Amino acid sequence: MAGGLQYNFARLSIAEKLIAINVLVFILDGLSLALLGNSVVKWFQLPQDFIGFLSQPWSLVTYSFFHAGIGHVFWNMIMLYFAGRIFLNLFDTQRFLNVYFLGVIVGGAVFLLSYNVFPTLLDTQTALVGASAGVTAVLIFVCAYIPNQEVRIIFFNVKLWHVGVFFVLVDLIQIPYGGNVGGRLAHLGGAALGYIYARQLLKGNDIGAGFTKIINGIAQLFKPREKKAPMKTVYKKKAAKNKSKAEYDKEANQRKIDAILDKISKSGYESLSKAEKDFLFKAGKED
Repeated sequence: MAGGLQYNFARLSIAEKLIAINVLVFILDGLSLALLGNSVVKWFQLPQDFIGFLSQPWSLVTYSFFHAGIGHVFWNMIMLYFAGRIFLNLFDTQRFLNVYFLGVIVGGAVFLLSYNVFPTLLDTQTALVGASAGVTAVLIFVCAYIPNQEVRIIFFNVKLWHVGVFFVLVDLIQIPYGGNVGGRLAHLGGAALGYIYARQLLKGNDIGAGFTKIINGIAQLFKPREKKAPMKTVYKKKAAKNKSKAEYDKEANQRKIDAILDKISKSGYESLSKAEKDFLFKAGKED
């Protein structure tokens, strides 16, 4: 069972993985509150004052994994799914993560700044949760990158730039009349990031390149160091033999993978033996 879940999670796109993580966090936090009478959200939500933020700086990112209610998480994940599908047809996982998390960070920064600058918000006690800023960044990115691409909405087609303008106008209109001022401002921060990123990318400038380097640098800190093997003199004949064996093994593995995939298409994933599931999962990790 665990192997099956691991394998299925590994096969998900990055947008689908984020959806799964957000839904899981929402369920676990809800169970914690219902059964233990305590929610952990206060340690991860983004406070509105700088002092509170400085005591938990990680909240500039972690706030995006918590949601205020089932409607909040449902609509965010629906939007992330559809916007993510379009995005990932154009670009790779790394660029998706750049846009999404830069949108989260910029949206959080706009929220934090607004509640310490605008007079009507100074004395308000609130906190920011939700993936909306990151989701909006991804949505507006695709709307700005391929604005004339048409998408089907119920019974008619609309251009992506119409969709983007609609969502931005909804947020602007609801700031004075609809409540949730902080959330709306965060959405607009994410939208601005998505728009600027897309327009700059069309000019050949990837404004997320620095963010990629930071993330890769952090990831390297947690990777175990590989011990360098001592240098050996290898004769060409032996090297050729090893290369031939490696190619043979690769071909054999590919034939086995093809046979397993063919079995899945005919009988479903559950028809696989534990050994076949393990083999397929390990092959996926190696790729």
